[in-house]
Parts: sequence; structure tokens; C-alpha cells
Amino acid sequence: MSAATALDATNARGARAKVLVKEKIGDSGVELLREHFDVELGIDWSDEQLAERIGEYQGILVRSATKLSAELIARAGQLRVIGRAGVGVDNVDVDAATRRGIVVANAPQSNVVTAAEHTMALLLALARNIPQAHLSLTGGKWERSKFTGVELYEKTLGVIGFGRIGQLVAHRARGFGMRVLAFDPFVSAERYRELGVEKAASSDEVYAHADFITVHLPKTQETEGWLDAHAFAKMRDGVRILNVARGGLIDDQALKDALDSGKVGGAALDVFPSEPITDYPLFSGYANVVVTPHLGASTAEATDRAGYQCAEQVVAALTGGVVSTAVNIPSIEAEDMEVLGPFLPLATQLGRLAMALAESSSVERIEAAFLGRIAEFDTRLLTLAVIGGALQGRTEEQVNLVNAPSMAEERGIVVEERSVSEAQDFHELIRVTVIAGGERVAVAGTGIGPGRAPHLVEVQGRRLTIELARFVTVFRYADLPGMIGRVGTIFGRHGINISSAAVGHTPDGAGSDGAPATGARAGAIGGQLAEHPGERAEHPAQRLAAMVVTTDVLVPAEVVSEIVALDGFVGGWAVVLR
Repeated sequence: MSAATALDATNARGARAKVLVKEKIGDSGVELLREHFDVELGIDWSDEQLAERIGEYQGILVRSATKLSAELIARAGQLRVIGRAGVGVDNVDVDAATRRGIVVANAPQSNVVTAAEHTMALLLALARNIPQAHLSLTGGKWERSKFTGVELYEKTLGVIGFGRIGQLVAHRARGFGMRVLAFDPFVSAERYRELGVEKAASSDEVYAHADFITVHLPKTQETEGWLDAHAFAKMRDGVRILNVARGGLIDDQALKDALDSGKVGGAALDVFPSEPITDYPLFSGYANVVVTPHLGASTAEATDRAGYQCAEQVVAALTGGVVSTAVNIPSIEAEDMEVLGPFLPLATQLGRLAMALAESSSVERIEAAFLGRIAEFDTRLLTLAVIGGALQGRTEEQVNLVNAPSMAEERGIVVEERSVSEAQDFHELIRVTVIAGGERVAVAGTGIGPGRAPHLVEVQGRRLTIELARFVTVFRYADLPGMIGRVGTIFGRHGINISSAAVGHTPDGAGSDGAPATGARAGAIGGQLAEHPGERAEHPAQRLAAMVVTTDVLVPAEVVSEIVALDGFVGGWAVVLR
């Protein structure tokens, strides 16, 4: 089952398909479903009732409370589509659904306006002390002077994470006459210009200039605690902080300390590390903190919109339409999948690696080239995997093989696919090139062995062969003796075990990109928005080599920086590939 392939609205016996609405959605969504199917409302059903009857339905629509586990999905013998009326699909075992050919679709656009508006509501409440003034007046006090606020006009709003919601917030803030400065290297420079937003080279630049800072990052291992003590120390005195994105993006203790010291003048929080929560250090004794119980998506319009958009996807899946928000794999001919399937992990990992090596400036283009035998097949799925790998962990919502093109388009990133029937030295080769700030970063790989294990065979024109692992570190350095030993010594000093290593050289110092890159970066990069302090310029005539090392753990940023600081090293990147 795919995003482009669906069933007819009738079941195998010719009767109208049956759809179960397990949780409450807006009437408009239910009415749309009833135009096409026999609809049953199971809002009050127990878990036992659902397990007993789920096998009767071709479609089911849920919100966040219903847990569709692998065991429950296994009982749904006729199920062809699962609709999630909202953004997240954590309550659905997507892998189990995919194995059974069941489309899982969500409503990713349903709450973006609501979340952006709630951010603005908290921004205004924070600037004008509205909740505090309300409590004071209803408590019998008239304290005008106590609640003097600040204007938004001509203040600088810093936006960390410039995806859908971040862009909507920026647009609204400019309506208040604010200067908007945003950091997100995975959005093209053209998109910033279109929105009239200044592009920050790093989050440090945002910290140095912003009067208000709002975070709109995805929640990943790397972005957890993004605003920590080090970040607060770099901010302007009296800065105000907002988080309407994900709990855990702000280090709670660091925020408390910054509020206590006066470094942070106020905070507005809609999300928390665990929810529901009623015992939180900032809930009492902090008059300059505004909190709401995760209301970012809680409007009647968003709820109705989520139900209707989800119903549209269920209708499309069961009537032959295009399921545009499917979160699991689209279909591909079985014959093509037999050949291309083993290359999907490679395409994903190459996209992730290329983006990591290029992310010092705005990404403008991603090129995916397929060479050799795989070029004879439908490689669109591999291109989707490349885009998904490149954007994975860098967007507000989860990137998958279905939404990857639209996610790239939103960020102004052009995607180009190319197929060539011959591949020098290999039967099959995938080369991914990312163009960022006028600079081209290229990596290439192939599958080796019966299982087509993903191997990296080229980094910026430097030929090597190494099996890709979860944690990969790449160094560029002057092609001199003893460089591998220096890396090994520092890794050993920090207790980091090297699993494998490979070195690539290029005749005359030129790679497939025609010349060495013009800059170098150091940092630990996974799914996060990464920065690269301490860039070191390369000598244009210097002959450079590339070293790729796989390890048991992610190499910390400070270890990469320590190595890059050594004489002869010009760049280092630690990357999480899966």
C-alpha cells in the first residue's frame, strides 16, 4: 500500500468500506467520512472492545489517546489505513502497519497556525505582564506601576529553528514591527529573503542580539538542553525566553539559575520535560514566568482541522486518491524493490553525511546521482531516502519518504535527481552532493557483499572504502605522515574506541568537486542544528587527505575541536548516521 495507490471504497464483498472513528473529532470530518463509508463511532469503547472489533474495519481514525500496538494491528485483518488526527504518530506502531501494507497518515499542517499564534500570545503576555496583572487585579489590588512592560516594536526576536512554525511566528512578529533574526542552516538564504528575516550564521549570533528568543526545534538527542548554561551566558542581560515547541529543549536548572541571577528577565513555557506535570520548579515564586499546560495546538479550529484533514487522507486511501501525508513508505514495484531495497539505508546515510559536512551555511540544493545498474530502475524512492536522510532531525516534524519533498521545498532547497547507466569501478554507486553557500560537498557510496552493506567510497573526491556505522567522524588534513596516529592518540586519551578507519588521497589534491573546500568546520553533528566554531582556512595549494573513522560512541565536539586545532588539520565532523 502506498501514498499513491489505494483501494476502492468497497470491501472484498462489494459492500461499502467500514471506518471506525475511535476518538472525538470535529463534525466536518465525520460527515466527510460518511459521504463515502459506513462510519461507526467508538469513542466510548474500552480497549477490550477495540481489540475484539478492530478486525471489522478497513479504516480507523484516532487522536493521541488510542494506542495502536503491533498486537492490536495484527488483529485488524481488513485494515488498510490508519488516520491520526494530529501531528505525532507515537501512539501508532508504524513499522507494524507498514509490514501489513497499512497506510498511516497524519495531519501535519493542522496545528501550525495555532502553535504560531500561541507563541505570539505568550510573547505579548511576557512583554506586558498580562497574567500577573490579571491575578493582581482580581486579587483586590491596583498596581499599575508594578506591571510596566516593554513594547515589541523595534525589539529583536531571535528564532532558533526556522521551519513551518518558526516562519509563521516570524511573519507575525514583523507585523508588530519587530526585527527578526533566525538561525537554521537547513533553510535556504532565498527563503529568509522572501520572509524579510535576517539569517544568523550561528545561534551565538542570535544570543548576542535578541531581546526575545523563541525555540522551534525538533526534539532529538542532540537538541535536548539546547538552551543551557553556556547559551544563557552568551545572551543579552534581561533576555526573555519562549518555548512552545518541545519539552526538554531548555535545560530547566540552567533556566532557573539564569532567572535567579537576572540574566534572563522572563520566560514563557507551554511545554515541559514530562507531561502532565503540576510540580515544577518555576510554577511558584517566579512572577516573571508565564506557563500554560501545552495549549500550543489547543484551539477549536485546530482540532476541527486535524479531524477533517485526517478524514481526507482516509478517504483518499480507500477510494484511489493520493495520500499526501502518509508517514510510511510509498509503494514501489516488487521487481524494483528487490534491487533498490538494500540501497535505501545507504541513500539515507549518504544524505545525512553530506548535509552534516555542508551545514555551515544555507543549503540551496541537494543532488542525488545514481550510477550503474541501479540507474536502470525507478530511483525516485532512493532520492526520497537521500532527502529524508539530509533533513532527518532538522525539522519540526518527522521527515519520512512521503513528506520529504515538501519539507525540502518549504525550506527553499532544490532537489535534482540524475541517473547514469555506467559507474566507474563499481556495479552500483550513489553520489550525493549538497550545495551550500556556493560550496559543493560530495560523498559517494555503494553496497558490498551479499547483503549490500553500505560502504562509503568517496569524500570530496578522496577515494577510500569503509563500512558505514552509526557513529562516523570525518577529518580533512594536510597529507602528511603521522596524522592517523595523532587522531588515535587523542581518541585513546578520551577513552574512545576506534572500530575502523580509512584514509583517502586524491592525485594533485583535486577532488570530484574540482578543488578543496574553502573552509573547515569542527563539531559534533547528529540530527541537530550544528555550529562550527573555530573554522580554519585552508591553504589553496595544500594537498589534502580525508580520514573516516567509525567508533562505538559519538565523538564529543570538544574532542573533534581538539584534533582540528592541531597543526595540519583543517576540518572535523562527528556524525550520527542512524
